[in-house]
Amino acid sequence: MSAAASDVPHFPVLRAGKEYSSLDRVELTSHRDGSVVASISQANAGLVRRDMRKLDQNTERLRAMPMAERIERCREAARIFLEDDLPIGDGVMQSADDYVVQLSSTSGLPHVMVRANMEKCAFVLAEMTTILRGLMRGMDPGVLDQGFGDHDGVPVWYTPSARALGAVLPSNSPGVHSLWIPSIALGVPLALKPGREEPWTPMRIARAMMAAGFPAEAFSLYPTDHEGAGTLLECCDRSLLFGDARVAEKYAGDPRIEIHGPGRSKVLVGADVADDWEQFMDVYVDSVARNGGRSCINASAIYIPRHGEALAEALAARLAQIEPRPHDDPAAQIAAFANPAFADMMSGAIDAGIEKGGARDVTMAARGGSARRAELGCSVYLRPTVVRCDSMEHPLANTKYMFPFTSVVEVPQERMLEVMGPSLVVSALTRDAGFLEALTTSPLISRLNVGPVPTSKVEWDQPHEGNLFEFLHERRALQRAAGW
Repeated sequence: MSAAASDVPHFPVLRAGKEYSSLDRVELTSHRDGSVVASISQANAGLVRRDMRKLDQNTERLRAMPMAERIERCREAARIFLEDDLPIGDGVMQSADDYVVQLSSTSGLPHVMVRANMEKCAFVLAEMTTILRGLMRGMDPGVLDQGFGDHDGVPVWYTPSARALGAVLPSNSPGVHSLWIPSIALGVPLALKPGREEPWTPMRIARAMMAAGFPAEAFSLYPTDHEGAGTLLECCDRSLLFGDARVAEKYAGDPRIEIHGPGRSKVLVGADVADDWEQFMDVYVDSVARNGGRSCINASAIYIPRHGEALAEALAARLAQIEPRPHDDPAAQIAAFANPAFADMMSGAIDAGIEKGGARDVTMAARGGSARRAELGCSVYLRPTVVRCDSMEHPLANTKYMFPFTSVVEVPQERMLEVMGPSLVVSALTRDAGFLEALTTSPLISRLNVGPVPTSKVEWDQPHEGNLFEFLHERRALQRAAGW
């Protein structure tokens, strides 16, 4: 820490860029030894509601900044985010190395994963031109300076549909913050509720963008409880919500809220290449295990018309090589659980599903009988798990857990679309034109990867899980008389 070692940093509420200290505070502790890492001010629902009444005041300075300048300041913010010392609160500064250590200690992510996700967020900032090209379908972002212009000879007119973008954020992986970063470039301020164990990334990104010259009024961070989070969602015109299936179901159908729930991403092996399944082992492994299995784009199921048993055993043999390593080991591939109770709950649910029959944990044998749950020091891990399911009807055949977990199921190609359900990402290993046509016309798939492309691979000009530009700006009809 840049402050004295005995100091515990205070993490404030940010109210339109201004620090606010609350008497109501919670302690954020290290999952490794229980030591207090930070004291976090809490914003109650009433404070959130009061601030939301002033949203109009927070947008003016941001929208007055030309798009070209916003893009350039994003590029500078990327450098600052990666390199500079930035304030947390109460005068305490955080270096980039401090950030890695602090985030690792509260989230369970090893240092190497924190740095990889840090680079991901920095890329979005630095390459905002590419990001906007994808979000705006190739339209000149400068159109937003006036709100209207021409695109391929057609008049276009866009108006903001939100005074601020609210977001109720998770703690599973800092890379998820790349999804809301473009809001500032699009001229829409932020009102963020950080995850319980992960306030570090949204604060550091906001501080970096303010240091790069963005108006402080565009950034609000509200560490709060469920009531405060609900108030934020209620008061913001547009919001992102990250949560499990239960949360997704609660807010389904609300057009103001874009839900980011369990991805249930999949790898589909077509009948035409099924006999060559061994050629794609790296695709399966990367899809399941990249980023410690913590991303919604990790594959939770692999469907293949035949050779399911052989594929499951081969994949289990590869994943069984992944073992817990110290948090600062550059070869670490899985993350510890900040709350061991979650690990026990997940592992218990898997065991309960297996006990029902029709499924078996293939990785257990590949590990020589070693248990799924593992401890290293005071940290709790779940080892990668491959479950071989007899049918799609089994409850484990389409379930997402926040560690490297997947099911392998034999499914006839003609039934794959019928049984797979909504899927954030599908990697289709097939050259079958008819099957590809069925996949490209399916409403169940948010992003389709054709060929040996892992579900975990992201192309930034191919937005999925919603389009932030279209979410935050409404296109309206525009007709102009000649010469006017």
